[in-house]
Amino acid sequence: MAGGPVRRPQSRAQESMNAARANANQALYLAKILLGAWRRDSDAAEVADATLRQAYLPAVRTHLVQAYGWFLLEVRGEDFPAGTAPPAGVAELPEISAGRAVAGELREFQQLEQDGWLAALLAASTSAASGPRAPGNLASPAPELPDHAQASAWADSLEDLFGRMRDSLDEF
Repeated sequence: MAGGPVRRPQSRAQESMNAARANANQALYLAKILLGAWRRDSDAAEVADATLRQAYLPAVRTHLVQAYGWFLLEVRGEDFPAGTAPPAGVAELPEISAGRAVAGELREFQQLEQDGWLAALLAASTSAASGPRAPGNLASPAPELPDHAQASAWADSLEDLFGRMRDSLDEF
């Protein structure tokens, strides 16, 4: 008889939670790859900062919002129809079954979505308003777009949130 640990079959909720966790981790990882490339391009100073914001911010934000959506599903232990995007906030989660209470984590997320760094991430504009272009310049000005520092802060805050919440989820 082998002396290894005995593995119990996972419940459907555990499988859903693990799949959602993997998707959340991957989306956060992809955002961090883009943030690294954005930093390198910014340090190289070959392209204007406003143009880099236009190039990188939409993709970074998309990955961060997807990471958050997958994390919401992880917290709920929910399946989500294959081939669909994860929710972009607590309001887009499937209805809670009758008799079940809203988890404290979800109440915290709702608060952050209303007022806080998460609200800023979810509301951030990623397209520059079409403004006048300088002759010979194909990029339009984008001073109102969040910069690399802001996008990095969102990624760090999301990673911290995942770590803190997962510690409590793993205890149960």
